[in-house]
Amino acid sequence: MGFIAMNRFRITPGREEEFEAIWRNRDSRLKELPGFVEFRMLKGAVTEEHALYASFTLWRSKDDFEAWTRSEQFRDSHKSAGARDRSIFAGPPQFEGFETVIHES
Repeated sequence: MGFIAMNRFRITPGREEEFEAIWRNRDSRLKELPGFVEFRMLKGAVTEEHALYASFTLWRSKDDFEAWTRSEQFRDSHKSAGARDRSIFAGPPQFEGFETVIHES
C-alpha cells in the first residue's frame, strides 16, 4: 500500500533560493485529489556542478498518483513550467516512481 513519486532536480549553483521560492510560492492543488498523503521538497548534496533536490509525493496508491497526472489540477499546476528560465536547471528532471513493498512505522 502506497506509492511514492519523486522527481530529482539538478539546480545550477547559486540558484537554490530561486528554485526553492518557485516551489514555496506555487499554487499546489495536490490536496484536492483523493489519495494524496504528503509532499516534501528535499535538498541533497551541493557540489560545484549542481545542487540536488527531490520532490517527494506520497500517494495512497499508484492509481491515485496516475489520476493526479491526468487531472485538471495537474495541468493547472504545471501550466507555467515551460515558460520558466531553463538556466536554473543543470539538467532535465528525472522521475522515479516506487510502490511500497515493506512499510514500518
